[in-house]
Amino acid sequence: MLFVRLPCNPIFPIGPIYLADHLHKVFPDLPQEILDLAALPVLDVGRILIERVESFRPTLLVFSWRDIQIYAPVDGRGGNPLQHSFEVFYARNPLKRLRGAWGGLRLMRSFYGELWRNMRLIRRGLRHARRHNPGARVVLGGGAVSVFYEQLARDLPRGTVVSIGEGEPLLEKLLRRQPLAGERCFVVGEPPRPGLIHEQPESLRKSACDYRYIASIWPQLNWYLEAGDFYVGVQTKRGCPHNCCYCVYTVVEGKQVRLNPVEQVVAEMRQLYDRGVRGFWFTDAQFIPARRYIDDAKQLLRAIRAEGLTGIRWAAYIRADNLDAELAELMVATGMSYFEIGITSGSQELVRKMRMGYNLRTVLENCRLLAAAGFREHVSVNYSFNVIDERPETIRQTIAYHRALEEIFGGDHVEPAIFFIGLQPHTHLEQYGFDQGLLQPGYNPMSMMPWTARKLLWNPEPMGRTFGRICLEAFDTDPADFGRTVMRLLERDYGRAPLEEALRAPVEGQRAMANARR
Repeated sequence: MLFVRLPCNPIFPIGPIYLADHLHKVFPDLPQEILDLAALPVLDVGRILIERVESFRPTLLVFSWRDIQIYAPVDGRGGNPLQHSFEVFYARNPLKRLRGAWGGLRLMRSFYGELWRNMRLIRRGLRHARRHNPGARVVLGGGAVSVFYEQLARDLPRGTVVSIGEGEPLLEKLLRRQPLAGERCFVVGEPPRPGLIHEQPESLRKSACDYRYIASIWPQLNWYLEAGDFYVGVQTKRGCPHNCCYCVYTVVEGKQVRLNPVEQVVAEMRQLYDRGVRGFWFTDAQFIPARRYIDDAKQLLRAIRAEGLTGIRWAAYIRADNLDAELAELMVATGMSYFEIGITSGSQELVRKMRMGYNLRTVLENCRLLAAAGFREHVSVNYSFNVIDERPETIRQTIAYHRALEEIFGGDHVEPAIFFIGLQPHTHLEQYGFDQGLLQPGYNPMSMMPWTARKLLWNPEPMGRTFGRICLEAFDTDPADFGRTVMRLLERDYGRAPLEEALRAPVEGQRAMANARR
């Protein structure tokens, strides 16, 4: 079996590693190799893939495809997609529109070039494998595939097994030549079952990854470990119980949270620690997904401290409404150096409409617990403006909430990460788009054509042009500090609400009466 991670940002490839480790424990004599094309020069990936296939002669090639959509306020793939898009859609200066259009063309070339290149790599890898083993097969999985499996299947080789979500039980059945009818997958050439992505994965009790074995089948491991600035992924649980309107974690990983045994997580960290790793990223959808998992997080952090893993730094996505004073102290004491919270909006009303499940008042209280415990590190607060029913008053509320976070941690430590949702299939937001007439059934969520991209880069009217103008001014003013600049400009134009207003979420009838009184 040859695992091939297709080119992407060089993030530690925890998915292929865990798959190879699991199969080694089930089939100890199975020959395996991992080839990480993300850690190679792009011009060399085709040649090196074929060389590895020719030398290893796999009967099963497992391709991992991580990224597809490109909407984000960061550079990459030929430029800044958010800036190019907003220049085309909202700039008043014709020269800026022309610059945005040129940048957009470069992005389209890069985007479609990556799609075609990856498809070409899959087809060439399979063709060369079949020269030695006529029955060789391809399995394709990964984050991008789990979201866009219906669109990708149109261009894949017939007979490719497309894996949705977790791949361990699927690969076991393939190796045992068992029927795949009950697995979250389909075979290209046969239509996928309706609602396939919403089927729940089976529970899997995970043991510590054997990095001595992984090093023997993946020579690129040290490329990551020696870099020093990488966070190395460790998974403590799978699944997310929430229903955030734009997120696909709940359908890809399932809503049931499945905890990995604490002793196994710590044993895995010990192996990496002994190899020199000091930076760990807990790759869970949420490190503390609900209050019922607070005690589990405490057990893990106590075990890390008892293991003597000193001098480490760790980071994670956390739901800051799921903390208490003891957990906050443990997080600081064990080396939490960075965390992200995706509150999306500083308006409790919008948080509720987006099904986030957050109580923003509790988030503030728990952030104060972290500050009291001595946390003085970086906090990234993800805001996704204009998702559902954004208005001037909710902008003022978000400004008030963000300033409250800055008062707790210090303005230099709190970075507002400004996102505009890249609409993804299988989400509540997609259904909202259908209901509002913003999208039509049968649209292509992978299209980069301007008439489609404008809908997929979610920024609808009546506030769309407002955010377009603000973001363009921020790019012109201080692109290196885009998030803080956006916040400053929004406060300049709209002001700041009383904090208490941001923390309340009136029911629809109350809001209508308040508007009538105005």
